[in-house]
Amino acid sequence: MKNNAATAEVAQPYAQALLSIAQSNNLTEEFGTDARSLISLIAGSGELQNFLDNPFIQPENKKNLIKQLLGEGVNPYLRNFLLLLVDRRRIAFLEPILQQYLALLRQLNQTVLAEVTSAVALTDEQLQLVKHKVLAITKAREVEIETKIDTDLIGGVVIKVGSQVIDASLRGQLRRLSLRLTNG
Repeated sequence: MKNNAATAEVAQPYAQALLSIAQSNNLTEEFGTDARSLISLIAGSGELQNFLDNPFIQPENKKNLIKQLLGEGVNPYLRNFLLLLVDRRRIAFLEPILQQYLALLRQLNQTVLAEVTSAVALTDEQLQLVKHKVLAITKAREVEIETKIDTDLIGGVVIKVGSQVIDASLRGQLRRLSLRLTNG
């Protein structure tokens, strides 16, 4: 796996360049939507990630695959950016670059990312409650929610915003009760 510090060092300038292109063409949200789609595509396909990571695969083959994946619907600026990443031999860093772009976009929009882990899928109403709670805590303008399922939680939720963690899970409550009983 790639070194996180080295990955961040490579991803940051490319993500900033992509944001600059998006801002100058008033496409920041469109690129954000495309970035989320590409990230889920890469995360869902180990074969695609391996193809892009493989240094022995010819750049032309990578470019052809990117053009096929994107189709005609994607913005030409974004397509050209991805093809540039192939030329610069940085396409293996596509996912971290897109993640960094989304982080910069959230910063620009005064949006926080809340990672919500629950035992079962949350309803829209529950997600709205989480969103309002996070807005109250962070004073951000908007909240972007990323959900995960962890059946070990038994019930409740764990909300992570940056380095702050709100553990309202049954497992967390039981652990705190256990600590109080052993220390009491």
